[in-house]
Amino acid sequence: MVVQLRYDYRLYPNACQRDSLARAFGCARVVFNDALRARQAAREAGLPYLSYGSLSKALTGAKSTPQRAWLGEVSAVVLQQALADLNTAYRNFFASMAGKRKGRKVASPWFRSRKDNRQAIRFTANARFKILDNGRIRLPKIGDVDVRWSWALPSAPSSVTVIKDAAGRYHASFVVDVDTEALPPCDADVGIDLGLTHFAIMSDGTKVAAPKFLRRAARKLRRLQQDLSRKTRGSNRRKKAVVKVARAHAHVADTRRDWQHKLSTAIIRDNQAVYVEDLCVVGLGRTRLAKSVHDAGWGMFVTMLEYKAARYGRDLVKVDRFFPSTRMCSTCGRVGDKQPLSVRTWSCPCGVTHDRDINAAVNIRAAGRADLNDRGAQIRPEPVPVQRCEAVTDREPAATAV
Repeated sequence: MVVQLRYDYRLYPNACQRDSLARAFGCARVVFNDALRARQAAREAGLPYLSYGSLSKALTGAKSTPQRAWLGEVSAVVLQQALADLNTAYRNFFASMAGKRKGRKVASPWFRSRKDNRQAIRFTANARFKILDNGRIRLPKIGDVDVRWSWALPSAPSSVTVIKDAAGRYHASFVVDVDTEALPPCDADVGIDLGLTHFAIMSDGTKVAAPKFLRRAARKLRRLQQDLSRKTRGSNRRKKAVVKVARAHAHVADTRRDWQHKLSTAIIRDNQAVYVEDLCVVGLGRTRLAKSVHDAGWGMFVTMLEYKAARYGRDLVKVDRFFPSTRMCSTCGRVGDKQPLSVRTWSCPCGVTHDRDINAAVNIRAAGRADLNDRGAQIRPEPVPVQRCEAVTDREPAATAV
């Protein structure tokens, strides 16, 4: 089986290359907005939906006009990929409206702003980007950009996305096809109950404390945010303060991602099957525990388990979110009444006293096993492209994901 993986590396362009990248970001944004405006105008006028071919022809004609002649200063592939991004956005919107897309509803495409702190462009193989022997990457009409490689790419990339994040850092995100690497089979399996005080509670009684990266950085973030609020809008000092706040948040996100990569890799390596609860993170993010829920990053962690299980030949099963794992006695199967979060231990009429979290993990493991047995075969997820920054290269080794 072949899976698609995404590897991110830090880019360090010089001043001239940063100007060229800014020009490419702007041109891609203008092409996206022009195409979106054309489709909206056609819909309001009652005209047929504009196809990708029609928009591509309009783009070619726009390059010959004085108003859009500067679009020829960047690679044509970058502009075509902006149209492809718009097509993908509309496709996801239509699928969401038709009920064919799982998860929350997807809104219709909106205009890109030059004030967005995150900008991105994409080069495909048609652009003929090249990884040079000296460790740099040659991007069309941008030049040879310095790259910090953490390790060699496993295969030739099919595309590269150049990203400038809110902290002012540049990344090169490569998409590569990799053969699955099945780990030696083992007899162990584990059920995992995700929580806030303890991030993960295993069915074998192991508890992993929640690092609470955002809470630990709250004091520094509060000070930086106060400094930002005192700056005059539109001033250069305010722009510098915005970057400082973004860098502090990026450090929190990178540290959380690195920690979750290490934990998920260890779980997948040591267990043949992993059972987790299908939590509604979006709904929990609307409660009074929203800050703690987002700080925990449950959704990203489960996604890591999914694609690592697919890559290394392990099994991952999601238990129904309405399954009463906390209220059910793992010994006799009796389902009790709901209890507040302050109750951490409870006793069943059968005489067994349960730790709330360990009991839930044991029930999740049992329900996951039953799901596999009912279907008569091991259930493995489809190949899932990993999240951005699966492999991050930075000046600090601590920011490298595993």
